[in-house]
Amino acid sequence: MKLKELPVSWWTARKLARLSADDLLNAKAPRLPLIVSLTSIPSRLGIIHLTIRSLLVQSYAAEKIILWLHESLRDQLPSSLRKLEGEVFEIRYVNLTCSHRKLIHSLELHPDKIIVTCDDDLMYDPSWLLRLHQSHTQHPKDVIAHECRLIKFIAADQPAPYSEWKTEARIDHTEPWLMPIGYGGVLYPPHCLYSDVQNRDLFLQLTPKADDLWFKAMSYLAGTNTRRSANPGKKPVPIIASQKDSLKKTNVRQDGNYQQWLALCEHYGF
Repeated sequence: MKLKELPVSWWTARKLARLSADDLLNAKAPRLPLIVSLTSIPSRLGIIHLTIRSLLVQSYAAEKIILWLHESLRDQLPSSLRKLEGEVFEIRYVNLTCSHRKLIHSLELHPDKIIVTCDDDLMYDPSWLLRLHQSHTQHPKDVIAHECRLIKFIAADQPAPYSEWKTEARIDHTEPWLMPIGYGGVLYPPHCLYSDVQNRDLFLQLTPKADDLWFKAMSYLAGTNTRRSANPGKKPVPIIASQKDSLKKTNVRQDGNYQQWLALCEHYGF
């Protein structure tokens, strides 16, 4: 986290933490016809309630929020998280350990629903979900994301290093190699991903630590456009002390994203 982000993070967390669980569970905001789906890891169990709180106080809220956790965490949840469980927010347990579980299990559980994924170390502003859905209503068959990068190729069969995949600045924009970035939130319309999406053996082999790359490949193979939303808004606010364990070091600094995208290219012939 950058030093300049600390005051905003502290203030946002304080404001969310002061909301009573009763108020959150009985919020009367209108519901959007979609599921918000995310996952987490043991080191973030003490802070993820802030993410969930930010999702519960959306100006237009989700029908359901599902947090997918590993089975081993069933008896390790803090009260700050458990007391938020109710009609809207539920926790489900699975044996899969990789980050792909934030989407694939919800796809199985709700195959005909719009599913929105987000990260577990951020706090989302109250209009975040509505802005994603507004772009969806204009382009109902596209994957919609507030933040994207454009995958670059050096040659027809040679991807450039991940550091050269530039952040997309254009809004309401789509092109074949635009990749949604998970932290900003990604909306997946029903039946928009290729049939291999649930192939555990394959995604653990090709992209064990890069679910964003796997889901981009699955949308591309299905012929689904990725589009940056028309109103991305401000970036989500990081939670203090949430980055003790992160895939960023491996995937970005050590260019693990490049290696995993190269594996996808070789397997599928991109």
